[in-house]
Amino acid sequence: MHDFNAIARAYIAAWNATDVASRAALIEKAFTANVSYRDPIMQGDGHAGVDALVAGVQSQFPGFRFTLKGEADGFADTIRFSWALGPEGVPSVIEGTDVGEIENGRLTSVTGFLDKVPVR
Repeated sequence: MHDFNAIARAYIAAWNATDVASRAALIEKAFTANVSYRDPIMQGDGHAGVDALVAGVQSQFPGFRFTLKGEADGFADTIRFSWALGPEGVPSVIEGTDVGEIENGRLTSVTGFLDKVPVR
């Protein structure tokens, strides 16, 4: 049995880490070495690929933070959770729901869905 909330919290912690060394350790904790990440606007593979995605989001949205929306849920080796991204203390700018596959307590694949995106 997986602790789905702990897995989702590890994921969010990795996306929020701004220090490169700390982020690398958090990515290793949250994701398998061969992780595959896909959403409608970006994709990355392996720890280096996820790190590049995180760095890109942090560069595009400086000072923004990811937070979990509600509780994670899942069954067997599949997890689903929703998140919000925005500056602290104000309504989120972007929201999404991610579905992942778990292997040995870490995410081995993530498919992201964007539920709320800003109009450009």
